[in-house]
Amino acid sequence: MPDLSGKHGLIVGVANKRSISWAIAQAAADAGARLALTYPSERLEENVRELAAKLENPVVAPCDVASDEQIAALASTLDREFGGLDFFLHGAAFAPAAELSSPFVQTSREGFRIALDVSAYSLIGLTRAVAPLMAKRGGGSVLTLTYLGSQRVFTNYNVMGVAKAALESTVRYLAADLGAQNIRVNALSSGPIKTLAAAGISGFSSILQVYRERAPLKRNVDLAEVAEAAMFLLSPASRAITGEIVMADAGFHVSGGA
Repeated sequence: MPDLSGKHGLIVGVANKRSISWAIAQAAADAGARLALTYPSERLEENVRELAAKLENPVVAPCDVASDEQIAALASTLDREFGGLDFFLHGAAFAPAAELSSPFVQTSREGFRIALDVSAYSLIGLTRAVAPLMAKRGGGSVLTLTYLGSQRVFTNYNVMGVAKAALESTVRYLAADLGAQNIRVNALSSGPIKTLAAAGISGFSSILQVYRERAPLKRNVDLAEVAEAAMFLLSPASRAITGEIVMADAGFHVSGGA
């Protein structure tokens, strides 16, 4: 694992102990980084604080990613606590439940707006806020989480697939904008994992089975594997990589029968 001693990182998207963001946070902390974790609402604050208590000297702060005011307040907190930032993990994603259970053609205007705002625009808003902190450290790494539903149709993924497509395009444009500041922007696309978000997708178990049958490695991926891939992308080891969608899905995306 990369050595992140002396590094400071921001982790957005921790919901509970099964979150991909939490697995990455644990790996980064084990590698020596000091972390800031956010929670989007009072409902999730207790969960995040309980998990953060397992880390060494963490910063825990509120941040509704749909609020420019809360994003600005978070940046101020990070500046005060860290003085600079080395990496940022964006794990925020959301779509109203109704948009994941109805036919895609029934997607509401408001549901579309919410999904794109929380799942894609938030990467722009947060990156804009933390870029000056990364500049203080001579650059940094921004990493977001995506899924193959951005490129292919998965039953009941619906508007979230469109949001992930927008997110992946956002990665490329941000990478082009920020490269001169030595700030890298990438996305990690993992295979399906049983998270809180996945629980909202009807038929998720059948997706897992399809991956086991068709992925070249004939299995699903686990949280530890995704966290290790993320560590590479967050660390200086990937310093020549930006604007990429890195796949960690047991090879499923290359299968012609997928």
